[in-house]
Amino acid sequence: MKDRVYLDWNATAPLRPEARAALVAALDVVGNPSSVHAEGRTARGIVERARAQVADLAGCKRGEVMFTPGATEAASILRHLPPGSAVCVDETAHDCLWAHLDLTGARTRPEGPGHVLAMGLANSETGVITEPKAEEGGGWRYGAIRCDSLVLDVVQAVGRVPWSFHWSGATAAILSAHKLGGPKGVGALILKDGIDINALQLGGGQELGHRSGTENVAGIAGFGAACAAAARDLEAGIWAEVEKLRNILESSLASEAKETIFVGNDLPRLPNTSCFATPGWKGETQVMQMDLAGFAVSSGSACSSGKVKVPRVLRAMGLDDRTAEGALRVSLGPGTTEDEVLRFVEAWLRQEKKFRARAA
Repeated sequence: MKDRVYLDWNATAPLRPEARAALVAALDVVGNPSSVHAEGRTARGIVERARAQVADLAGCKRGEVMFTPGATEAASILRHLPPGSAVCVDETAHDCLWAHLDLTGARTRPEGPGHVLAMGLANSETGVITEPKAEEGGGWRYGAIRCDSLVLDVVQAVGRVPWSFHWSGATAAILSAHKLGGPKGVGALILKDGIDINALQLGGGQELGHRSGTENVAGIAGFGAACAAAARDLEAGIWAEVEKLRNILESSLASEAKETIFVGNDLPRLPNTSCFATPGWKGETQVMQMDLAGFAVSSGSACSSGKVKVPRVLRAMGLDDRTAEGALRVSLGPGTTEDEVLRFVEAWLRQEKKFRARAA
């Protein structure tokens, strides 16, 4: 494993040293954060410190941060909205939002009150950044439907591009620790002050009654530390350096692979993400070939890996099935080097030439 190159940061980022240290230290804290004795207060202090770190990165109030076991559960807010809410989901959104889609209300009340638009700020497969279309006088527009509220998936964007919950105008946002270099299995739902929802999980009433269950103190501590480190990276301009590497990757490939299409490279994108498609060359085949060559990449969202289907997001962006099936995603991070990028380019182009020879 020592000689392998990890180029799948959108699936999960390597654990940051700061997150590891915070997580390990919290494992030795014995108290339940809901207990009022000294041990419990110590555990509660860890949770609240992490809540402040998440809030600082996300640009929200501490009391608007609710910890969850991950972004997928945070996305279940779409099933816990007030009665009468009709949810509209952007066609390029992640499956965790689509899983809660119910268009019945939207179809029967296209201009009625209570509509909620759910969308991703940055697409995990292409890196394309999509700003919601705000309406004059408030609200958002999704096709012919005017939406009063906005639920944003900022899992890929937060920590990589400047973003603030307060200036976004969103009602809610979902985050995931492991995309930031925190531990897996912990995330957050940011819920605007004054918004009332049904509890995501019933029980003892933790997280202000919104999400019951004893908090994952160690995971939350690692999440908070990862957020603090991500904020420092943003301020230091680390991701601008990553973007330079992404551009080297794409220009090096484009100079040799003339039939390969770079998806969304003319649109605002995350600085680390490249999605390119070679018609007729299956993405899954490319992933396996690169894996054997020592490179970890993907053919789309990690949640969809192994599923034999035409990528929904790429079809929604106008790619035909043959091209969409040939997509590969390479996502870089602050730990990626130029040498690793160029080694990947060499390995991929070697396989691309073999593919061309077989197809001739």
